[in-house]
Amino acid sequence: MTYYITQPCIDVMDQSCVDVCPVDCIHFEEGEDRMLYIDPDECIDCGACEPACPVNAIYAEDDLPDDQSAFAEINVLWYQDAAAAREKVPA
Repeated sequence: MTYYITQPCIDVMDQSCVDVCPVDCIHFEEGEDRMLYIDPDECIDCGACEPACPVNAIYAEDDLPDDQSAFAEINVLWYQDAAAAREKVPA
């Protein structure tokens, strides 16, 4: 299982989650991205990031709300094709 970053992170990018991640699996490109992304292959499902997020943008895979489900694909896609993932982030 992994965690996903969702809509509330867009244009906020607090990075508290980055500071607490023990495996450094949360990334973004400064000046390019409007949100942060969790690498599902590196995430160890420790859950440290979820309570650290001040805007409640991080969910465990099994707890992802239906209205945020597109962000599972966006997080995964960013690690394969960052430009394609950026295009899917809502304006």
